[in-house]
Amino acid sequence: MARFLLIHGSNHGAWCWRDTIPALEALGHEARAIDLPSHGDDPTPIAEVTLDGYADAVLEALDGPTILVGHSAGGFAITQAAERDPSNVAGLVFLTAYVPQPGKSLMDMLAEAPEQPMKGAFEMAEDRKSFRFKPEWLSRALYTECPDDTYDYAIAHIGWQPIKPQATPATLTGRADGVPRRYIFCTEDRAIPLSHQRQMAEGFAPDETRELATGHSPFFSAPEALARLLDGIAAEI
Repeated sequence: MARFLLIHGSNHGAWCWRDTIPALEALGHEARAIDLPSHGDDPTPIAEVTLDGYADAVLEALDGPTILVGHSAGGFAITQAAERDPSNVAGLVFLTAYVPQPGKSLMDMLAEAPEQPMKGAFEMAEDRKSFRFKPEWLSRALYTECPDDTYDYAIAHIGWQPIKPQATPATLTGRADGVPRRYIFCTEDRAIPLSHQRQMAEGFAPDETRELATGHSPFFSAPEALARLLDGIAAEI
């Protein structure tokens, strides 16, 4: 049995893991998800959100050795947490996620992507401190092949994404260098294309990567298959 902490990406919250948690529990694992600051039910004001605040939330949720799973932008949150204090981090799993590079923010890495399929997908808040997806992009890029209820469920929950943590480079101290890492490629992803995923996972050995034939949100489209992959990763690390 392994313990998993599931970390959401931009604009999402713990709610997006609703189907993956029971799938992992059915395989005998302990799994939970949290809302990062200002996401989901967390009341932190957007203006106060930082990447370090994300890391604090992850570390505060740990109670013993835990595998951290970061989806998309959540790759920055789990990395920052592990770099701060790896003592309870049993492994890092990047699910079609950003793998921080020295001196580069998520926004820097996005600008360097070989493809830009999400151009025009966002609307900016009036104070320019946050953004959110335009509704039509949810089904066009994020929730392809997901169950019919996914769009309505997401519209009811999806929120604003603070810009500051995505404009901040992760602090790569080297303290997490010994933590096992895995990357899960989502081969049909229309938000972060496979070419960009592979670019971000260049530092991973071939046996440290896995593939899912899904779009950007396998937690909705293939939760059981995702849980089986995570189960196999847990057995390795």
